[in-house]
Amino acid sequence: MKYADSHLSDQQLLRDVDGELSTKEEKLVRAHLESCWKCRSRRHELEHTIADFIGVQQQELDAKLPSAAGPRALLKARLAELSATSEPSTNWFQPRLRWIYAVALLAIVVTGWFLVQPRLERQTSRRPAVIVSVPNSAITPGAALLVSRPAVCAQENAKNKVVPVALQRKVFEEYGIAGADPRAYEVDYLVTPALGGADDIHNLWPQPYAATAWNAQVKDALEDRLRDMVCDGSLDLTEAQREIAGDWIAAYKKYFQTDHPLAEHTQRVE
Repeated sequence: MKYADSHLSDQQLLRDVDGELSTKEEKLVRAHLESCWKCRSRRHELEHTIADFIGVQQQELDAKLPSAAGPRALLKARLAELSATSEPSTNWFQPRLRWIYAVALLAIVVTGWFLVQPRLERQTSRRPAVIVSVPNSAITPGAALLVSRPAVCAQENAKNKVVPVALQRKVFEEYGIAGADPRAYEVDYLVTPALGGADDIHNLWPQPYAATAWNAQVKDALEDRLRDMVCDGSLDLTEAQREIAGDWIAAYKKYFQTDHPLAEHTQRVE
């Protein structure tokens, strides 16, 4: 099974999401996903589709389930009634009945947790902070086009493209900050188009201009540095895409050899 020269099928991606791949297949898929942003974006799309489907099904199930308050109250009353009995019971069935009631109560509690817990996990994973230095990888995994180094370096404008206002609003909604002042953020490309980044919402995130030291101006400086290195042949294009998408702050520290943003990179250009 070879993935190096082709893209993964939806069936292969779904088997990977469900954990159905063999150890050998999983290694091959993981290696392919590390270097193929198209397949990685497709995998995230499938995960989100599955999560949304489960959410709809769960809402319908919740509406049909009876409230646990009634059975729990009856169970507590029954246990209290049994506990109030002063005479010791010689009937083997009565203590077993108490045990059955206890197991039933536990089942109610456990069932309620498993119904609510997936929803809480989804809400938590989509509740980013208003001020973030790096994007939420579940919302913004990054996406790149299948372009070559000569095609990237032939672009005359190496700066990021302007993101349409409607798409900017959608990005703010995805990050749970729809009411934030858009002037305080740059809806930025995780993988800049100057390095082959795609015009895809999975490649966009709201990066603060000044609320954090690791802000949009600092990342712009890293984008320029990486593009210069790719075009002079000192850095592979795929490696540049991988580093800026994986941890752009670590990449900045690596290529500027500093633990802090340089002063000339922190000034906002109006």
